[in-house]
Amino acid sequence: MSTLQQYCTFTLDGFLVGVEVSRVQEIIRYHEMTPVPLAHRVVRGLINLRGQIVTALDLRRRLDLPERAAGAFPTNVVVRTEDGAVSFLVDEIGDVVEVDDSSFERPPETLRGVARQLITGAHKLSDRLLLVLDAERAAGLRDEG
Repeated sequence: MSTLQQYCTFTLDGFLVGVEVSRVQEIIRYHEMTPVPLAHRVVRGLINLRGQIVTALDLRRRLDLPERAAGAFPTNVVVRTEDGAVSFLVDEIGDVVEVDDSSFERPPETLRGVARQLITGAHKLSDRLLLVLDAERAAGLRDEG
């Protein structure tokens, strides 16, 4: 028996990526960030979210994608992880998509590098491929290598 899964979708360098809706705390526009000296290159800074300090991670950098165009501001997708809230910086927010888990397939062979560790699989939608991001692993910078 198949079940339906819901994903909050967003784009990164033209790719449609999704995280489980149950992990998403909120979506907010670009926030000014406080830089963190000597932090991992993926950490773009800290944001103050109504008194809660949240680390902002650039998913383009996390997935080894090209840098965002100069002057293009990312959107924050705040997700809940075992270690607390983390903001994923994405290009553009999409919709909530509901898919049947029977359409889930292994990650495409074209994925390389760290993306192979962070993308758990894909769903074929009518017009494009939805890549499923493992939010917990994407938030943990210890997994690289």
